Amino acid sequence: AYIERVSVYDVKHVLNAKKAIKNAFKAQIDKKGFSMIEVLSSCPTNWGMSPNEALKWIKDKMEQYYPLGVYKNTLEEEK
Repeated sequence: AYIERVSVYDVKHVLNAKKAIKNAFKAQIDKKGFSMIEVLSSCPTNWGMSPNEALKWIKDKMEQYYPLGVYKNTLEEEK
């Protein structure tokens, strides 16, 4: 199983999200169980913000309420 929450408000976090998605697919291919990636991303139009304000809001507000990280990783446990 592989469960992780990621965000995409800057390049570092986009690359981390890409890695998380690869890990989730690897868990599925290796038949290690359920995989889920939750991505915190912006919707500046519906939020009534500029794109830059929306990205800052993810970092400053959303991450406080929805902490990033790996919640389950059976790929690591078997090594």
